[in-house]
Amino acid sequence: MNCTKCKTKAVIDLPRHNAAFCKGCFNGFVHDQVARAIKSEWMFGKDERILVAVSGGKDSLALWNILLTLGYRADGLYVDLGIGAYSEQSHTKVTKFAEAVAASHGATLHLHTVEQEAGAGIKELAQLIHRPTCSTCGTIKRYQFNRVAIEQQYDVMATGHNLDDEAARLLGNVLHWQEEYLDKQGPSLPASVAGFAKKVKPLYRLSERELAAYAVLNRIDYIVEECPMAKGSKMLQYKEVLNRLETESPGTKQTFYWGFLEKQKKKQPTATTMTEKDRAVLHPCASCSQPTTAEVCSYCKMMARAKTVIPR
Repeated sequence: MNCTKCKTKAVIDLPRHNAAFCKGCFNGFVHDQVARAIKSEWMFGKDERILVAVSGGKDSLALWNILLTLGYRADGLYVDLGIGAYSEQSHTKVTKFAEAVAASHGATLHLHTVEQEAGAGIKELAQLIHRPTCSTCGTIKRYQFNRVAIEQQYDVMATGHNLDDEAARLLGNVLHWQEEYLDKQGPSLPASVAGFAKKVKPLYRLSERELAAYAVLNRIDYIVEECPMAKGSKMLQYKEVLNRLETESPGTKQTFYWGFLEKQKKKQPTATTMTEKDRAVLHPCASCSQPTTAEVCSYCKMMARAKTVIPR
C-alpha cells in the first residue's frame, strides 16, 4: 500500500477518503483538516489567545500539539477529577506534555483540582450529593473551563471533540429529539452573553482512529484507557453502533454529522438565533456571576451542598 499523495510506503489507510498516507503526508492531511475547520467555522485567528481543555487523552493532547504547530497561541487547562490511579496517570501525561510544549512554544498549563475545592474526588462527591457521576463531572468541567477562560481573558476555549464524538452525540440527541441540544451542536458556539467564553471544536473533521494514529506517529504519550466512570454510558453505546455502520459503509459518520451541519446552516435567517435565545433566559448567578437560568447556577448549588455533607 503506497501513499496516495507521494507514492512512498503508506503507514495508514483512510477508507472514508479512499486514500492512504505516509507519515509526512498524513500529518499534512491532519493539519489541513484542522485548518479547514478553523477557517470554515470562523473559530479564531492567529492573534487570539486559545485555551485548550486537556484531559491526558489522545484527542486533547493532539489538538494542543496541532494548534501550536500551526502557529496559534494556545495554552492548556487540566481539571484533576481525583479518580484514583486514572487521574494520577492522566495528570502525569498532561504535565509531561506541557513541559515539552512550554520549552518549545512557550505554552502554559493551568491546573484545577476538584478535591482541593470540593473536599472529595468526583466519585465520592457524586455519591455524597446524590448525583450521577458523569453529570457531576460534566457540571464541574464545563464550569471550570469557562471560569478560567473568562478570568484569564482567553478569546476562545477549544475542546478535543472529534467526528466520532459529535456523530454519537448527534445520534443520541436525534433518538430523544432533544431540540435544544441539537440547536447547540455546532462546532463553534458564540460567547452569547457576558460571562460565557466562545467554545470551538477544531477536530470535528477528524475521526478517533485518525487522531490515535496522529498521536502514535508523533510520539504523543497519552492515556489509552477510557475513564472508569464512563463504563456503560450511552455515548459509548452510540459509538459502537456507528462503528458497525462505518465498517460496512466507510464515511457514514462523516455523512451523518456533516449533513446535519449543512442542514443547520440552511435554516431560515429570520429564525431566532442562539444568542437571542440565551439572552432571553440567562442571567448572572447570584453566587458566582456565571450565566444561568436559575437564581444560583448548578455548580454553586453543588458546591454548597458539598460543604454541608463533606467534613472539613
